[in-house]
Amino acid sequence: MSRKRRILFTIFLIILLFLSILYSLTAGSISVSIKQFVSDLGDKESFVRRIVWDLRLPRIIVGLFVGMCLAVSGAILQGVMKNPLADPGIIGVTSGAGLAATVIMVLYPDRMYVLPLAAFLGAFLTAMLVYLLAWQDGTSIVRMMLVGIAVNAFLGAIMSLIMILHSDKVQAVLPWLSGGISGVSWVHVEMIVYYAVFALALAFFSIKSIRMLMLGDEVAALLGQRVERSRFFLIFVSALLAGIAVSVAGLVGFVGLIVPHIIRLLAGNDYRYLLPLSCLGGGILVVFADAAARSWFDPIELPVGILLSFLGGPFFLYLVFKGGAKHAHR
Repeated sequence: MSRKRRILFTIFLIILLFLSILYSLTAGSISVSIKQFVSDLGDKESFVRRIVWDLRLPRIIVGLFVGMCLAVSGAILQGVMKNPLADPGIIGVTSGAGLAATVIMVLYPDRMYVLPLAAFLGAFLTAMLVYLLAWQDGTSIVRMMLVGIAVNAFLGAIMSLIMILHSDKVQAVLPWLSGGISGVSWVHVEMIVYYAVFALALAFFSIKSIRMLMLGDEVAALLGQRVERSRFFLIFVSALLAGIAVSVAGLVGFVGLIVPHIIRLLAGNDYRYLLPLSCLGGGILVVFADAAARSWFDPIELPVGILLSFLGGPFFLYLVFKGGAKHAHR
């Protein structure tokens, strides 16, 4: 794709993000027109202002960061593993964060303030476990994928065991396991924003390393890249991003799989463009999907994770059976 087309595509995504935010602000069980929103914005006692400012705006900001973190995490893993089917959820990173968060919510509910740290540590330790188990005089991409799938299943079993043993506390955990950002407030925005900005900045500074690894380990080493160190650092950044997202949104799946793959097909595989465009695309997908999940099924509010799973499952099958992987790295 030419530079001009990429610029136009970027502008299109920015416009789409703006429209998604506008739709999320106005849509819901109580519809708010743009005119109402503008006229009542300055009135602190206005019912419309309280709906938009106290309920919808923090939800949009959290959804934006969750989508960005998951999409960039997926894009990094796909680059490191040179496989468009790599995803934080598929190789167990998200499950590690989910298990750590489940332990806090079920066994230590009075220590919820450590939830973001616990989710990150769970994601990071799982990523390192997969990395170490796949190590045999170096890491193999195939081994990492297979080990990740096995670890994912094992952690899921532990999570299920905890919920069975503490069935009286399951109701508090189930909405979180479904993946959703209902009920978030400005407290959650403050909880995620600094971590997310830091992790995304690390990801963007890592673009050169990803591009080197995409050339293959031998070529990257000849060009002066410390392959294993770079791979370790990139997996660390991916785990950090996934842990941040899971800590506030629960197990939201498929964003890290769908978004980078679509961006790759439309804008090419150059990570100078792929990573920032995936960042935009992830924000668009989660913000729009969350608005749809809480407005299209009224009076029921569907967790955004369930809606994304309905979209992501068929898309994953499309990648597997229709040769999506063949087109990903052209």
